[in-house]
Amino acid sequence: MNTSIQLRSHLASLNRKSYPAYKSLRGSYDFQQYILHIEHVQGDPFASPSNVRIFVSHRKAGFPQEYYQENHTRIALEDYLTRRMEQELTPHSFQAKGSGKSGILRITHCGQEILERTACSIDADGIHVRFEIGFPANGRTINAPELDKILFQILPGCVTRALYYKNQNPDKVRQVFELAEDQHFIRLELSRLHLSAFIADGSILPRQSGVSDFPMKNGISFSSPDSLRVSLNLPHKGTLSGMGIPQGVTLIVGGGYHGKSTLLQALEMGVYNHIAGDGREYVITDSSALKIRAEDGRHIQEIDISLFINDLPNKKDTHCFTSLDASGSTSQAANIVEGLYGASRLFLIDEDTSATNFMVRDEMMQTLISRKKEPITPFLERIREIYEQAGCSTILVAGSSGAFFHKADTIIQMDSYRPYDITEKAKQLCAKYPLPKTEKNPYVQPKDLRTPVLAPSARSGQRGRNQDRMKLKVLSRDSFSLNRETVDLRYVEQLADMEQTNALGHILRYTLENLADGKRSFPSIIQALENLLSKKGLEGLFDTSVVPGNLAMPRVEEIRCCLNRYRGWKLPR
Repeated sequence: MNTSIQLRSHLASLNRKSYPAYKSLRGSYDFQQYILHIEHVQGDPFASPSNVRIFVSHRKAGFPQEYYQENHTRIALEDYLTRRMEQELTPHSFQAKGSGKSGILRITHCGQEILERTACSIDADGIHVRFEIGFPANGRTINAPELDKILFQILPGCVTRALYYKNQNPDKVRQVFELAEDQHFIRLELSRLHLSAFIADGSILPRQSGVSDFPMKNGISFSSPDSLRVSLNLPHKGTLSGMGIPQGVTLIVGGGYHGKSTLLQALEMGVYNHIAGDGREYVITDSSALKIRAEDGRHIQEIDISLFINDLPNKKDTHCFTSLDASGSTSQAANIVEGLYGASRLFLIDEDTSATNFMVRDEMMQTLISRKKEPITPFLERIREIYEQAGCSTILVAGSSGAFFHKADTIIQMDSYRPYDITEKAKQLCAKYPLPKTEKNPYVQPKDLRTPVLAPSARSGQRGRNQDRMKLKVLSRDSFSLNRETVDLRYVEQLADMEQTNALGHILRYTLENLADGKRSFPSIIQALENLLSKKGLEGLFDTSVVPGNLAMPRVEEIRCCLNRYRGWKLPR
């Protein structure tokens, strides 16, 4: 390993040379307080900035070992350090002058959720932080003194202030650790108490706006109805009370603009831990919860939707159904079945984003259109079976049909953002408005028997991990393209960050290059990915030491959604 002195000398010798000479700086350099790894050097000052990695040993960083021993506390500390590094780097960005992206200092910007990211990772040896530096140039000529300013004047102070425990507020770091432990404790308690979710009293669920994830100022604080109030004795915070949503079928009802969707959206994102001050830090949802909606135009390939759709006029087989452009009802059926394939324990559904004819058929429609002429078995008729036979609860926002009252275990009315338990009252009304008797096929748990291989059209440019890789381009949080095949994730609504989308692109590419061999089934592919990510994290997707610093870990539920929406599969039957 070279020393920082050698780096400084070599850098000085590059001054005013052509920009590609910067590539000779790749390598590792000991700065005593930390090690600097220059892993990728940009081709010119207008290209994406250069990638660097800082390593600080645990002995030098000095953080208490208990803060990173367990996965949940380690991820919380990594999140804290990423935010601290951004606070230090951002004021110095572009202080070094030059052309194009010269002088940029950029690291991942974290949102309200606490996600495992490659920007900061903690292993047995120490702390690794990945970020970008725009190597300075005048035109396309190296400006070595400006890079010297970054590496030897700006960076050392940023690193020691952000990554050394002695320079932190110990109370704040302790609070990060304790919050992570309390949140983890609540997640374990959900299973023990047979709850699907928990919303603490005092939580602030409304957001500032549709484009801001920050809590609404002066937002109405959440208060549980007495009948659903649960008290938890947390390891650090002590006694915390809130609304426990029991497993089973739960309805959220109420007038428009009274907070139904706001509550559901908080539950959607409750699969992630949130930072202190977010207002939802004690909104904890079953980690396997899956948001279900209609998805017109969705690609579906060989999904068994016979639980909901049968006897199509065109005689198409719904036990192995494929559509390049699915309807709302068909796509929603497929989304539910894929959730059952993945053994999700909770579905989250908003009637406003559902296909009406898929959810329910009223008595008049059933009288007018006989069951023999209607291929759809409504979700209403399956919702109890999905819970009782598949063990998957449902939380449903309902606004137009009271039919679901008959199927619900718990009914919550939202009134001016305050919840009321109206289960008993609603059940009394059910006696006055009985559901018509219907016939349907027996419930059969769907099984995923697909064994995917790449279609010939998708193989173009695929040469294996050690050669030219499939071309990945992230378009937005909602989509990415792989070898020009776009994967549409617009309606995968629990993605919290564009870096998760980026990670999904790399996961799909890894799958195509290493796992889609025509022998592994979809479930075994998912299991192989789970094992890899559990043991090695996102770093396990890469066969070299160079790991992108802009990836965030998606849940396995989003991984399934991504693989199911990829159009490049060939599924031999």
